[in-house]
Amino acid sequence: MSDELFSLLQEIVRIPSVNPMGRDVQGDIYLETKINDWLDNWFNELGVEYRRQTLELGRDNVIAIVPGSVAPEDGGKVLMLEAHQDTVPIDGMTIDPFDPVMKDGLMYGRGSCDIKGGMACMLTAFKRLVTEQPDNVPTVVMACSVNEEYGMSGADIMPLLWQDTEQKWFAEPAGVIVAEPTMLDVVVAHKGVTRFLVDVTGKACHSSQPTLGQNAIYRMARIITVLEDYALNIVGTLNEHPLVSNPTLSVGMIGGGISINTVPDYCSIEVGRRVSPGESPAVAFDHIETHVRQALSSEEWVDDITFHKPTISKSGLNDDTNGAFAEYLSGVVQSAGHSGQRIGVPYGTDGQAFYRAGVPTVVFGPGSIDQAHTKDEWIELQQLEAAADLYYQMILQFGA
Repeated sequence: MSDELFSLLQEIVRIPSVNPMGRDVQGDIYLETKINDWLDNWFNELGVEYRRQTLELGRDNVIAIVPGSVAPEDGGKVLMLEAHQDTVPIDGMTIDPFDPVMKDGLMYGRGSCDIKGGMACMLTAFKRLVTEQPDNVPTVVMACSVNEEYGMSGADIMPLLWQDTEQKWFAEPAGVIVAEPTMLDVVVAHKGVTRFLVDVTGKACHSSQPTLGQNAIYRMARIITVLEDYALNIVGTLNEHPLVSNPTLSVGMIGGGISINTVPDYCSIEVGRRVSPGESPAVAFDHIETHVRQALSSEEWVDDITFHKPTISKSGLNDDTNGAFAEYLSGVVQSAGHSGQRIGVPYGTDGQAFYRAGVPTVVFGPGSIDQAHTKDEWIELQQLEAAADLYYQMILQFGA
């Protein structure tokens, strides 16, 4: 199985599926179009029923299904495996991102760790289910989503496949396993995020006479100072979760001005707020805006500040509905001699979409998040071998 698994992952890594991340970029390495077609062909050759669910041009969720021993209408269970097709950009990488070299027990390449490695393991377990045809198994859905890295919007529309009258294809899953690099631990809780732009206007003039204008960058400096204090002293006190670190805030990007000899009349920043499981991204956004406006209420230009609608607003994964499912999966992992600890993590995943749909959801996969998005991304081959077998055991032991 190992050689076939490794070859499968190499084949997937060679297919570029770079997420533009909101940038205006062109080229055949961008979007999931090529891997959409590859998955279409792979499922077709496997002989299973599959569909493409379009998010936008060139970006399709690709979903396949293998019927279980008991049909859902007769009380049979549905188990979903989910992995995203896209990767982060390749800027600054020190290796060939699409040449999946294997060396010293590692495989290199963009997506090898996040999360084409996990996808290859899930596809391997899915194919094994088709070829071995074991008894007493659930209906299994293999779902490959798009645009996880910049909005998780592909996963957001997947629940329509069991909720929507027109798109309904299969029964609501009894559980969803989302592939991400967790070092074979079972993630039961993670943070969500809201990201938004804040801008402030001023009045332009020649920089030789700055008193004739109003410097928007100076104004933004005041706003950033307020946000820095908020990040250091306030946001971390707003919520807590026993498995996940407290909420955080970061100002990640800034832009303003048109030339060095012009007093700038505009400045903009992008703010990211990580929300704890159970926190509302909308409430978090409103709290930040209210705090900034109150802190600067004495400034005559406070009404020149604009908080834009969030570009991303996603809740986290909470552990209030996945207890029994996580306990089962942890038992499968630990019985095979691996860690299988139930943990929380500070990043976000597609799991939020299925949690919001009311389905017990966990995150589990090979590799470490420490290697995700890195300049020489890699994954341990032993982690891949273990995960592929564990996904299969999770299917077998789940029952019909």
